[in-house]
Amino acid sequence: MLTRPGSGFSPSQGLLRAEQFQIAYATNDIEAACAVFRDRFGITEFQRLEGPLPDGGHIRVELAWVGTVMYELLTASGPGSALYMDRVPDDGFVIRHHHLGFLIHDAAQWAALAREAERVGAALLNQRQNEGFMRTCFVAAPELGHYLEYIFPEPAGLEFLNAVPGN
Repeated sequence: MLTRPGSGFSPSQGLLRAEQFQIAYATNDIEAACAVFRDRFGITEFQRLEGPLPDGGHIRVELAWVGTVMYELLTASGPGSALYMDRVPDDGFVIRHHHLGFLIHDAAQWAALAREAERVGAALLNQRQNEGFMRTCFVAAPELGHYLEYIFPEPAGLEFLNAVPGN
């Protein structure tokens, strides 16, 4: 077995110094993307989350655990969808890496994340707080070619994440 070094996760020490648990992909055809993940990569069960975006568009997300890694497939359309679809071309089916997801454990880590983002000149994009569920935000990492998403779940958010099917 692989022995991994321990970490005192602290976003105050760098934007990659939080607990990474998720890899996300954006697509322009989520049904086809689910089929690729099922037929080629063995991820057969997903949990769907979808609904309106604050600016009037729509988002659909499919989530699945494989061991300790959550895979996310997402698609969005309409007003407010640019953050999700900015690297996905308009024509022809594609799946593109969108973000790495990081778990924030407490309010102190959330505050440290905001301070570190400000220190390095990275804006917290698309900040959302769904009371009782979770806080989320993105940071652009153009050097890496993708976004970083930070998720600070509350009890209902933890229940939701724990209910995502394992594969």
